[in-house]
Amino acid sequence: MIGYQEFARLCQSRDSNERGHAAHLAALAYLDHDGPADEQAALYAALIGFLDDPSVKVRAALAYGLLHAAQAPRPIILALMRDSAVIARAVLQYSPVLVDADLIGVVQHGETECLLAIAQRPKLSPRLAGALLGRGERLLSLKVLKRMDVAIEGAVLDRLAAEQGTDAEFRGALLARRELGGEARLGLVKAAVTALKGCRIVRGALAPERLESVLRNGTDTAISVIGETELRRPASAYVAQLVGSDRLNTRLLLHAMVTGHVLFFAACIAELAEIAAPKTFSILENGGRPALRALFARAGLVPALANLLVRLVLHARAADLADDVAARHFVVTALTDDLIAEYDGDIPLELEEAFAYLGEQNIALARQAARGVMAAFALTTDAPLALGPATGEERLQLPAA
Repeated sequence: MIGYQEFARLCQSRDSNERGHAAHLAALAYLDHDGPADEQAALYAALIGFLDDPSVKVRAALAYGLLHAAQAPRPIILALMRDSAVIARAVLQYSPVLVDADLIGVVQHGETECLLAIAQRPKLSPRLAGALLGRGERLLSLKVLKRMDVAIEGAVLDRLAAEQGTDAEFRGALLARRELGGEARLGLVKAAVTALKGCRIVRGALAPERLESVLRNGTDTAISVIGETELRRPASAYVAQLVGSDRLNTRLLLHAMVTGHVLFFAACIAELAEIAAPKTFSILENGGRPALRALFARAGLVPALANLLVRLVLHARAADLADDVAARHFVVTALTDDLIAEYDGDIPLELEEAFAYLGEQNIALARQAARGVMAAFALTTDAPLALGPATGEERLQLPAA
């Protein structure tokens, strides 16, 4: 407890520490006050007086007392927001009294340090987040993007993806945002693929053809995964944009089914055939061969490709292609064998792309399915490794690599 006479003495002291103590006490007393109105008015007047104190230490003590209080006097908080940098940053970051309209002006014209303080407020509205991102400052934008508790408008993220897609850190931060649109997300994936192709370590680790195959396969998977995610968004035009820009090809359709992205495959066929997606999915799930052929014919697929997709759909009904690598390998192998047997090894031109894709997948899936098999087998048996008898013939030695 402190008497008003002692408080008045502290306010008029030449010692900034004592005046700062008085400012802090006045702030706490005002916030907790439940006495007469004239007493509250006197406390309010004291707070106003401390705003003109020449010592930053005193004004900082006042700000510290009011900083986290929602009932702090608004005029005083606004004055402190325009005070020296150390005080303004604290007020901008913590004061719940400030609303978006107060902060937008600072965002438009303020210094970077003040903007970073605003970016760390406990809550940021989409409007305020968009204004911060609109400043175009790298560190500030990354700080806002990495706050997953802050909602950001999809259009703002799409614009950032177009402007900053070549920056790897920006790509990572943008790809982590759920609000990012499918087209923008796909653009970032392609930018990442381009960066990987240009990375000397990556180029040195894989032969050119293998690297191209791995990256193409990853891109196709990304397109399918993004497509399935976009289907959950209302009024998403992702699939329509793929079809309209002629980016939907045989390889992508096959890959969507082989990797178990059935909803994306169904949406693509529905868009091509101009049939409602639920009806298309019903045919794919339960339709017989004639119904499936009719569906694919309406989608504009040539008969040979339509027949291949019919076989693939029937295989997919009996296998878990989304999670079972061995099932994928079995299906791809079966389709490849069927094509070779049906055409006696003379694959028609319209199926060359599909056959090449199946060949690539056969190798990749065989590698995945084989990983760990020998190690697991070795743990279950004590039998020696069976080797053929030595012939005693002299063998040519390979030159040293």
